[in-house]
Amino acid sequence: MDAPEKPSWCPARATCPVFLAMSSGTVCDAPTGLGLALEGNLREEPWDTESQPHLDEGHPPPLEAAPVSWKSVGPCKSLREPPGGLAEASVGEEAQGEEDPAAAQLDVLRLRSSSMEIREKGSEFLKEELHKAQKELKLKDKECERLSKVREQLEQELEELTASLFEEAHKMVREANMKQAASEKQLKEARGKVDTVLFAEFQAWRESPTLDKTCPFLERVYREDVGPCLDFTMQELSVLVRAAVEDNTLTIEPVASQTLPAMKVAAVECGSTNTCALSGLARACRHRIRLGDSEGHYYISPSSRARITAVCNFFTYIRYIQQGLVRQDAEPMFWEIMRLRKEMSLAKLGFFPQEA
Repeated sequence: MDAPEKPSWCPARATCPVFLAMSSGTVCDAPTGLGLALEGNLREEPWDTESQPHLDEGHPPPLEAAPVSWKSVGPCKSLREPPGGLAEASVGEEAQGEEDPAAAQLDVLRLRSSSMEIREKGSEFLKEELHKAQKELKLKDKECERLSKVREQLEQELEELTASLFEEAHKMVREANMKQAASEKQLKEARGKVDTVLFAEFQAWRESPTLDKTCPFLERVYREDVGPCLDFTMQELSVLVRAAVEDNTLTIEPVASQTLPAMKVAAVECGSTNTCALSGLARACRHRIRLGDSEGHYYISPSSRARITAVCNFFTYIRYIQQGLVRQDAEPMFWEIMRLRKEMSLAKLGFFPQEA
């Protein structure tokens, strides 16, 4: 059994001007007969392509056979509106069309005013930002200027300090050169004045330093300086002091502000703070000596202390030379020994510092 064929629609409905006008609402006024006919035909009815319409079935004649005049009045709200409604709509649209230019002009004015207001606000904002930026730039310029002045001042002070340091350094070098020249001159003069025998004896001793009193160098020093310097009135005590100095066992210490009780003083200490134990003279004794491990103390005057100290300084220096602690040439050593001998000579004659 064959399947029923699907009904086909009007092939011209997509291009039919009447159909398009009625379906879009463009045509609202048409002859009564045609309007009814079109109104009934707006329904989607199947169209038989093989059959032809019959004029006697109550349908209107074809469009070509029924010429009519059409009037386009614009888009309609509905195909079934009465003619009165269409007229009112047309009148309202015309009135709206007449009012549109004024409304559009008002909108344009509003847009212009709002645009100008935005521009003014934007301009004010930019001016404020520009003013702030200018203030910040001025502050930065002032700070840069201040820092520049500080840098210039520091550079100037650094230059002045560098110049002063160089000047001071040159001055020190110049003074050192002058002192060196003076020392060399004095050394040359001293070489001409010094007995060559003394220097020869010292060089011989320096090659093999010893504390033996029989060597020519020390024998001369003992005879000319050490012996006379330690020769005190109290001979017995002077011999003990000389032996303690040679053995490096003599101790010198200041006297305490408070003295010991009388009984203990008599048992331990010899003499008193008002009499020198070496010279026997009535002198204010601010120091006392102790010989070796002895518990006895002897009060001595400043003069006696200066003589003992001068001899101790000489023996200390020659011990340093013997132990290899003094690393100098022969001439500086010889002149240092001569200086120490000079101090012994001055102390022997009674010249000593006041603090002694």
